[in-house]
Amino acid sequence: MSDEALKELGDYIGNALGAAVVKTEIAHGELAVTLTRAALFKGIQFLRDDSTTHCELLADIAGVDYPDRAERFEVVYNLLSVKHNHRIRVKVATDEDTPVASIVSLYPVAGWFEREAWDLYGIFFADNPDLRRILTDYGFEGHPLRKDFPLTGFVELRYDAEQRRVVYEPVKLTQDFRSFDFLSPWEGMTDVQLPGDEKAVIPLAARPAIADKR
Repeated sequence: MSDEALKELGDYIGNALGAAVVKTEIAHGELAVTLTRAALFKGIQFLRDDSTTHCELLADIAGVDYPDRAERFEVVYNLLSVKHNHRIRVKVATDEDTPVASIVSLYPVAGWFEREAWDLYGIFFADNPDLRRILTDYGFEGHPLRKDFPLTGFVELRYDAEQRRVVYEPVKLTQDFRSFDFLSPWEGMTDVQLPGDEKAVIPLAARPAIADKR
């Protein structure tokens, strides 16, 4: 769709949803609609059912983390209309404690996407029937895609076959004392002729021995 057609579609959505729309914008050839958190379910239901938008396919749900914002997380819904051949990106903001409405009842596939956003970002989705971790272990602490997630720590986790669960243990980095000379084997053999080197430059130390043989 052209930018003009996308602008007309954005104006149509804004007029239909009213105060539920925070803003509409065109970026990278696609329409992005920012909704209020309270009106998220209503807004996405409208985009699915309205004959003009008719977004019958939910392609993905993604999370974005902006730690400097008061509402640090942005949940992004990528909707596709096969009938009209256009995409609409829906955005909604939230914080660490405030849940976002689940849209599993509108798009059943959203259950997997919401679990992923919960697992990796810690974004909570209210009324999701099965909000469990999906990529990390069940005993994992924290959410690894948060931009303030620690990259190092004092504990490590592993699966214990005897306890049949994930356990945390202190990090063990013990190593015997070693002395490294950092000299490669090739640098340490400059005066030695190796098999095959006779086809190249003969080392100086090897020339007298070859001369004696002659």
